[in-house]
Amino acid sequence: MVIRHHLSKYRNEYIASFAATLSLFMVNTTNAWSSPALVKFRSDDAPFPITEDEGSWVVAIQAIGSFFGPIITGLTVDRIGRKLSLLGTVLPNIAGWILIGVGDRVAYLYAARFLFGVSYGTAYAVAPIYIGEIASDSIRGSAATLITVLAKLGYLVVYSVGPYVKYRTLAWLGLFGPGLFVLCFMWMPDSPIHQLAKNNDQAAEKSLSWFRRSSTVKKELAAMKVSVQLSQQERGSFMELLSPAYRNNIGITLILIFGLHMTGMLVILGYAQTIFEKISTDLAPEEMSIVLGAVQMVAVIFPAVLVDRMGRRPLLLTSSAGTTLGLTTCTIYFVINDSEVASEVGWVAFTALLVYIVSYGLGLATVTFSVISEIFPKNIRAHATAGFVMVGALVVFGVAKLFQFTLDEVGPYLPFAIFSCGGAITCVLVYFFIPETKGRSLDEVQRLIAKKA
Repeated sequence: MVIRHHLSKYRNEYIASFAATLSLFMVNTTNAWSSPALVKFRSDDAPFPITEDEGSWVVAIQAIGSFFGPIITGLTVDRIGRKLSLLGTVLPNIAGWILIGVGDRVAYLYAARFLFGVSYGTAYAVAPIYIGEIASDSIRGSAATLITVLAKLGYLVVYSVGPYVKYRTLAWLGLFGPGLFVLCFMWMPDSPIHQLAKNNDQAAEKSLSWFRRSSTVKKELAAMKVSVQLSQQERGSFMELLSPAYRNNIGITLILIFGLHMTGMLVILGYAQTIFEKISTDLAPEEMSIVLGAVQMVAVIFPAVLVDRMGRRPLLLTSSAGTTLGLTTCTIYFVINDSEVASEVGWVAFTALLVYIVSYGLGLATVTFSVISEIFPKNIRAHATAGFVMVGALVVFGVAKLFQFTLDEVGPYLPFAIFSCGGAITCVLVYFFIPETKGRSLDEVQRLIAKKA
C-alpha cells in the first residue's frame, strides 16, 4: 500500500526520468557493440580486416569523442534547454550507426566511434541535470539511479543479440535505441528551473504541476524562482570550479571519477567476449557475456530502492569493497592461467567477475551519479557535470588504450591487478572523504560539503 502510494505520488517524475535515461540506453548500446564486434573481426568471415592495435583504437576513440560532448552541452543546455539538448544526442548516434552499416574499412569505424562518443558525453552531461531538477528531494537519488539501470539494459540487449546476428545487421539494429528514446522523451516537459531562468513562469508552473501531479505548486515554484534568481546573480563559470570554495566538491568528484573508471568496468565490458575466451568454463564466451549482462542489469536495480533508504555512503563502501574482492580473485586466476588447475577452477574466475559486476552496480555505477547531481549549486552544476564527464573521458581513453597492450604483452593478470588496486584505494577514499547526503535538500547538501574539512 505504501509502495503504491509512493509510485502514484511520484509517477510522472519517474516516467520523465525513465524517458530521459533512455538516452543512456541508446549511448550504451554503442559501448557494448565492441564486445561482439571485435570477435567478428577475428573470424574467417570478418567484414574487413583490422589489426589488434586498430581494434584497441576502435574501443578507445569513443572516449575521445565523449570529451567533446560536455563542450556541446555547455553551449546548449542553458540556451535551448535540457530537453532539446538531450534530444540532440540522437543525431551523432544515428550517423555513427549508419557509418558502421555502410563502412568497408577501419576509418569508418573510427569516425563512427568518435560520433558515438560525442553522443555519449552529451547524454551523460545533460541527463543528470534534467533529473536533478525535476525530481523531488525524497526520490532524487532513486530517480538518478535509472541512469545506470537503463545503461546496463543497453549492454544486455547488445550482448544477447550481437553474437547471433551478422555484423551489418547489428549496426542497423542499433538504430532502435535513438528511435525509442525520441519516441518516449519528446512528450516530456522541460525542466521548470530552466523555464524560470528564461522568465517563462507560466510554462514553469505548468511543467512543475505535471511533474508533481498537483495544481498547488505555487509555494515550491516561488522557492525555485528565488533559487534561480540567486543563481543568475551569482552566475558561475567553468573556472569558478577551481576556486577554494569548491575544493571539497571537486575532491569528492575526483574520488568518484577514480572509482568509476580505475576499476575498469567500461573496458571490461567493451572486451567482455575477448576476456571470456581466456576463462575455462562450460559456457561459451558469448553465453557468459549474456549472463554478465543479465546479472549487472539486475544488480543496478537494487540501488534504485536502497539509495534513499540506506544512503549513498554505505552503498559506495560496500560497492568498492566487493569490486576489489572480485577483481583480486580474477587476478589470481589469470596468474595461474597456464597451469592445469586453471582449467578446473574457471568457474571461480567467472563467479568472481559476477561478484565484481554486482558490487560495481550496487554503488559505484549508480550512486556516483546521485552524488554528482546534488553536491554542486545550480549556478555551476552544468559546468561541474561537464567537467566530470570530460575528466572521465580522458581516464577511460588511457585505460582502454593500455588495456589491449597489457593484455597482449604481459597478460590479463596485470590490468586486473591494477583495477583491483583502484577498487581498494576507492574504498579508503570514500571512507575518509565522502559524507552522507541522504534525505537532505540540495542547499543542505552544499552547506554540508562546504563545511567538511
